[in-house]
Amino acid sequence: MLAGMGTNPRTGRFAALVAVAVGALALGAPAASAGLLVKSAPSCERQAVSKPFAPWRDNANYVLAPGGAFEPGDPGWKLNRASVVPGNERFRVRAAGDAHSLKIGPRGSASSPVMCVGLEHPTLRFFARSGGNLLQPLAIEVITETSVGLRLAVPVGVVLPSNGWAPTARQLVVANLLPLLPGRHTPVAFRVRSIGGATWWIDDFYVDPKRRA
Repeated sequence: MLAGMGTNPRTGRFAALVAVAVGALALGAPAASAGLLVKSAPSCERQAVSKPFAPWRDNANYVLAPGGAFEPGDPGWKLNRASVVPGNERFRVRAAGDAHSLKIGPRGSASSPVMCVGLEHPTLRFFARSGGNLLQPLAIEVITETSVGLRLAVPVGVVLPSNGWAPTARQLVVANLLPLLPGRHTPVAFRVRSIGGATWWIDDFYVDPKRRA
């Protein structure tokens, strides 16, 4: 694991608590209403998978989140004090010709387009760099919706600053607990936020679609 990108013990404990809370919401949700969420999600069929993190001993298959390469023509993210800029993550894991990344200014944020996740989407991972200090991390959230229409921004982890491009640690997508049953999916979006005065660059945002059911 590269320096500054390891798992934070406090983050792990917090994610576990969030998972319990989200699971409780799911258990209390009427099964009939859950179908409405599934219908609003984009198709999960025929997702193109790859092994972008194999050089870091992670041989899991991943699917690129919508617009997650931040290249011209890709689906756009909702940006606040952020912009797509020249300069790709240096490993170019998606394509050798990629040449852009997402820059997030101090206290800025970026939210992905909606995609569907389920029991088979347990983690996410991407590339990041920042010149900030340890008190200026990048927060990662999953935006989801309960069966009664309540929107939730669920914190799933933080990334600590690193001066050079590096893959983040795996982050648990706790929203995948909402569908509960194999084959069920729910629409989510992902949001990253700069905490404090740091500027961040992120690129190649992937979700792990490995089936666990």
